[in-house]
Amino acid sequence: MGSQTPKVLLLGVIDHAHEKWAELGTIAELIEPKARSRVEFLEECQTGELDGVVAAYRTFDSIEITGRFDQELVQALPKSLKFISHNGAGYDQIDVPACTARSIRVSNVPTAVDDATADTNMFLILGALRGFNVGMASLREGNWRGHPPPPLGHDPEGKTLGILGMGGIGRNLKKKAEAFGMKVQYHNRKVLDADLAGGAPYVSFDELLATSDVISLNLPLNTSTRHIISAHEFEKMKDGVVIVNTARGAVMDEDALVRALDSKKVLSCGLDVYEEEPKIHPGLVANPHVLLLPHLGTYTKETQLAMEEWNINNVRSALETGKLKSPVSEQVGMA
Repeated sequence: MGSQTPKVLLLGVIDHAHEKWAELGTIAELIEPKARSRVEFLEECQTGELDGVVAAYRTFDSIEITGRFDQELVQALPKSLKFISHNGAGYDQIDVPACTARSIRVSNVPTAVDDATADTNMFLILGALRGFNVGMASLREGNWRGHPPPPLGHDPEGKTLGILGMGGIGRNLKKKAEAFGMKVQYHNRKVLDADLAGGAPYVSFDELLATSDVISLNLPLNTSTRHIISAHEFEKMKDGVVIVNTARGAVMDEDALVRALDSKKVLSCGLDVYEEEPKIHPGLVANPHVLLLPHLGTYTKETQLAMEEWNINNVRSALETGKLKSPVSEQVGMA
């Protein structure tokens, strides 16, 4: 290819959208790093081997090669890099202010993840409310329901679901929860238009904590949301509350959660994400009233394909128009 052909750097693996990725090769030179560690990647950036890269397509798992896209790494990226397309809804692995300072635009994959994540969310709500984990574990041990049998579970009908973070996933979850007869309220960084909220009432953070039977965490992880749920917040909740988290592990203090479970303040919880995944707090693993999934929120063929195609379209849009299809919220309107 000629020297004027822009380069696109693939950080991670394309698992499904092979044809769409290959099509991108008609307008760009598609390259991959030689590095297998952060030290090697930084060195590869500094030697000039990645000069000419205009856009980078990155996956969640590529952190194993590059480490976090923190200020150190962002400063080391080639001067030619103008766009980072992240294949995921959450982008806490990327220091967006550091990228903005270098005029690097960042995109994520928002709506493509909504259905699958909200489905997982609803599974965890039902499983935690009904206490299914205890019976499932007992059955696999050959003890049927167990001796003694587990405590009776709770129906979702009539329960108040408090959604903390009413973005695309939260709004999708609202519709699913209402199909099970749940009453939904929400707290968000800003009040949504009534139509967008689907009629769900906005309540203060403290009111959501105090009045919800089930609390679902659906907010992004950043400096202001890290441990937004901790010991002080658990104290404000109803006795016997149910907690579900499909967002990011660190929005909740896991040590405080374990204490709240042990004291019965929290009846049960359903988790798909963890503070230090793949490590899981031993207090969560040991508690039979905790329903655990290994970050499977978007783990379906259909959703993974849709996410990859969306992210590739972000790269294509950047190359062809100089703009990303779905810039992260912090950079919307960036000059």
